[in-house]
Amino acid sequence: MSANVFAAPVSLQTARLLLRRNTPDDAKPMFETWAQDPEVTRFMTWAPHRSVEETHGYLEYCTTVWRARTAFPWGIVERETGALVGGIEARVDGHRVEFGYVLARRVWGRGYATEASRAVVALALSAPAIQRVWAYVDCEHTASVRVLEKAGLVREGCLRKWYVPSGFGVPRDIWSYAIVKEPS
Repeated sequence: MSANVFAAPVSLQTARLLLRRNTPDDAKPMFETWAQDPEVTRFMTWAPHRSVEETHGYLEYCTTVWRARTAFPWGIVERETGALVGGIEARVDGHRVEFGYVLARRVWGRGYATEASRAVVALALSAPAIQRVWAYVDCEHTASVRVLEKAGLVREGCLRKWYVPSGFGVPRDIWSYAIVKEPS
């Protein structure tokens, strides 16, 4: 994707968070904090990491997609503590941006997912060529449903047997959520 479609900054700041490009030094805290946690990855399409080397592989993916400008994964850092507590990624596909996020269990319920999502949604919609920002969520993942709604996305419908989350191992239904630019 060309740079003029979606030029993502290396970092974004919110009231409590810093979203910043991942580095190889993130592997150990990422692995220890959430990537190996089966409860955190239960609704993810990827299985819990078995080793820090697997997390290094993910970080290599982050570098590759960032250079290609097809996706922009950021680490989510608490500004107050400097702790890496999650990740959020924007994936560009023409005039659309899809995003997803993950947070360490110890920070669930603090509003970080909503805060990070709002920042990414605003950034994407500020790009003239981007017309749609969307995400999907397991129909039973009520906490993430609330995050998407608080971030301004609207439920579009149910896609039956859409994805296979690691915690279930069988295809499951998802809600599709989006926000689109309306004509002026």
